[in-house]
Amino acid sequence: MLKETNKDLVRRYYEDLWNRWDLAMAKELISSEIVFRGSLGMTARGLEGFTGYVAAVRAAFPNPLEELIAEGDKVVARLTYRGTHRGHLFGIVPTGRQVVYSGIAIFRIADSKIDDGWVIGDTLALNATAWGRSRDGSRPTERALAREPG
Repeated sequence: MLKETNKDLVRRYYEDLWNRWDLAMAKELISSEIVFRGSLGMTARGLEGFTGYVAAVRAAFPNPLEELIAEGDKVVARLTYRGTHRGHLFGIVPTGRQVVYSGIAIFRIADSKIDDGWVIGDTLALNATAWGRSRDGSRPTERALAREPG
């Protein structure tokens, strides 16, 4: 039953915090001592840091849940991020582009709350779809200029 309870907690995490954007649920779902490492290169510590991270990502695009797997105090979520890049995201201005990229999140549950989280995302796909960057991180115009004789 612990596996199902932990999966329900992570399911609520995605449904309430990420899909409904109900930040008030964070106190119920998230440990005050959380350490959260997002695939976009940011680490959030504590409940306040985590809710700041959620607010920043919310401005850019949503985060739907596809699958949950639980073992002991760990839950793994398979995610596909879809949406339109409409808000500032860690210094990147909105592009209006459609975004699709996949990721995996691993959570540790302690005292019926999410205590630790790691998200690994396909940031190469994010770079290509949201910001028009190639695998090397350059934009198409930067690549063209680099090839032109000087």
